[in-house]
Amino acid sequence: MLELVQYIVNQFAEDKEHVEYAVHEKERVIEIVVTLPSSDMGKVIGKQGKIAKALRTIVYAATPRNSKRYVVEIKEKGGNAVDREPEETTDEEAE
Repeated sequence: MLELVQYIVNQFAEDKEHVEYAVHEKERVIEIVVTLPSSDMGKVIGKQGKIAKALRTIVYAATPRNSKRYVVEIKEKGGNAVDREPEETTDEEAE
């Protein structure tokens, strides 16, 4: 699955040699973390996150049945994960 993610990301990234990939296997999930330079973030994520969403859809479709679920995270070098909707907090949680 990592090869599939690498192939797709490399189609959009211009600075391919600075793209880093990491795979973290957890109890029920295999997480693929793609770390990009800031110059390639917009190209790989796409307008309104359409490319990132399509990448996740392809990975979901390529996942065999009865196996661990794959999660693709896209991070900026030196930053946190991006293109995920922030969790909403209530007033009670904020206090």
